[in-house]
Amino acid sequence: MSATLSRRGFMGSVAAAGSLVVGFHVPALAQGQAQGQAMAPEINAWVVVKPDDTVVIRIARSEMGQGTLTGLAQLVAEELECDWARVTTEYPTPGQNLARKRAWGNFSTGGSRGIRESQDYVRKGGAAARMMLVQAAATAWNVPVAECSVAKGVVSHAASGRRIGYGALAEAAAKLPVPTEVALKDPKTWTLAGKRLARLDTVEKTNGALVYGSDLKLPGMLNAAIAACPVFGGKLKSVDSAAVASRPGVKKVVRVGDSAVAVVADTWWQAKKALDALPIEWDFGANAGVQQADIAATLKAGLTAAQAVDGNRGGDIQAALAGSARTIEAVYAYPFQNHATMETMNATVRFTPERCEVWTPTQNGEAALAAASEASGLPPAQCEVYKLPLGGGFGRRGAIHDWVRQAVVIAKETAKEFPGTPVKLMWSREEDMTQGRYHPVTQCKLTAGLDAKGQITGLHMRISGQSILAGVFPQNVKDGKDPVVFQGLNEGGGEAMIGYGFPAILVDHAMRNPHVPPGFWRGVNLNQNAVYLECFLDEVAHATKQDPLALRRSLMGKHPKHLAVLNAAAERAGWGKPAPDVGGQKVYRGLAQTHGFGSYVAAVAEVSVSDAGELKIHRIVAATDPGHAVNPQQIEAQVEGSFAYGLTAALYGACTVKDGRIEQRNFDTYPVMRMNQMPKVETVLVPSGGFWGGVGEPTIAVAAPAVLNAIFAATGKRIRDLPLAAQSLKRA
Repeated sequence: MSATLSRRGFMGSVAAAGSLVVGFHVPALAQGQAQGQAMAPEINAWVVVKPDDTVVIRIARSEMGQGTLTGLAQLVAEELECDWARVTTEYPTPGQNLARKRAWGNFSTGGSRGIRESQDYVRKGGAAARMMLVQAAATAWNVPVAECSVAKGVVSHAASGRRIGYGALAEAAAKLPVPTEVALKDPKTWTLAGKRLARLDTVEKTNGALVYGSDLKLPGMLNAAIAACPVFGGKLKSVDSAAVASRPGVKKVVRVGDSAVAVVADTWWQAKKALDALPIEWDFGANAGVQQADIAATLKAGLTAAQAVDGNRGGDIQAALAGSARTIEAVYAYPFQNHATMETMNATVRFTPERCEVWTPTQNGEAALAAASEASGLPPAQCEVYKLPLGGGFGRRGAIHDWVRQAVVIAKETAKEFPGTPVKLMWSREEDMTQGRYHPVTQCKLTAGLDAKGQITGLHMRISGQSILAGVFPQNVKDGKDPVVFQGLNEGGGEAMIGYGFPAILVDHAMRNPHVPPGFWRGVNLNQNAVYLECFLDEVAHATKQDPLALRRSLMGKHPKHLAVLNAAAERAGWGKPAPDVGGQKVYRGLAQTHGFGSYVAAVAEVSVSDAGELKIHRIVAATDPGHAVNPQQIEAQVEGSFAYGLTAALYGACTVKDGRIEQRNFDTYPVMRMNQMPKVETVLVPSGGFWGGVGEPTIAVAAPAVLNAIFAATGKRIRDLPLAAQSLKRA
């Protein structure tokens, strides 16, 4: 392994001589043990202190641009009381995690959970390390621990004037028992966490030193390009390998399962050109006749189907609607969307009959390890995955590791002729676009009952469409219900709450799963649910001549945190006052709010629409309450990035099906928002404390509805079907 790669791998469970490895119990590690069986003592190494005072903090979660690596390091360093200038990080591997009984807990990085679901035990790791280091100093000086203090990695004894650094204490501290009772700091006393610290990976990103999977090179490495059947569910019928065998650099043609074929060559370009020239015959199967209109018709039928599963029911909705003085009804639709990561799927594999090693960008190293084991036929203990930084994840590199399985199969076959030779598989952009795991397609019919004063007496939301869990984790669908479908529409506590109080409500789902495979897409179902609810409430407000902000406020009496972020965004934006004209164009506002991934968010969008129907988004004001704010600078960056991603989806993000396959094959037909289109984003951070919310995904959900509501204010046209690029925005 080259020097570049070795720092990606885990340095071993035993650090260099004189270093301190701190372990402690992680409560979540009871998973998988027999019920009633006492948990065996487990070692969890989060902190290494080297003799030169360098502190290595081990990070189990993946870094994909969201800043989790820095945020978790801040939390550990806060409790450790070390010198932030001397902090570095490294990944433990999933193989080591397995060997040490999942000592690092959950490797999965998605759902904005990286910090919020591991903050407790990583903070305890830092605190335990600090206690052991201080104890080592007190023992050496023969003084009570209570007389010692620590700051920036230096332990002091005020009475004698003695001082000693962590590096000099590491060897002695490592021999001490791990504290069983560890107290954590009150966040109000934080000095590192909660501060605007620069990210630890910024320099390597800007100088090009950071090695992504697509950059990776191993000695003697071969390269592979792959093509799978373009129609989901189709098969590989035949392939004429001899037709490309003599092409420059070509080493082998490999059948990958029953639906894909790969070419292995000296360089990726040689492999790709040979693959393009390879005579392939596909059996497209029964799905070859499916068109986008067929899928839309199936979903439409679900809007009025007799059978549906309740997600949120309160009061008597039938009576509320039947007794209303007036009803308002609308149907919205949300398309398939691709993750479109800038770095396509890739993995490098070295296979021998005794061991399978994988280098890959992944949001879940443990899932990648399981995929490697399954594809290689070797037990997990004989496999290893080295996580690399991700050139975008957005959910695509989380639950499904199809590219890892493919790479292992290709390397295993190649090893028959080239033993022990690493093989790097990289998908082309076209393969990445047409073999995705797509944001689910849905439609929603909303019906509101109003009393004589225009107040909502009941709301029925019927969602018809795809279930992610049915396609990814079908075992989690109970009695036909996928709870993820109802994100942002639930009452009471939980992961995503509706934020409004209606006298009667029913949110139900008619599951309709097309053949296009679904996946967790950044923001997941919160995205379309916020569009459906927030745009429909805007419709109700305008139909009843109410201010959209006032209507929402009237429904939030029992939801003060929702109301707080909504008010914060509205106040910063200047809601209620005319927006200043820009370039002679009148500017209009729209707003939206939601709760998801543990955080409360709201946004106000300012847009103008020319007489020709040209949309310009000028400003977004976004308020967010994540409870505790670990790094405000990171939060602001994530909010800004979420609007770049969310507005790209709103403007352009639609994948359509023709003859059973995805039509959009590259960025010419699936565009990304350009820099000159990006509005100014103002982040209003209102952390109320007391809970841990996520920041990578929630604000995506308010991007589209805030803009759509502003477009209505500007044009009088209600857009109920995305993307905006497919709509005429000329004034009604």
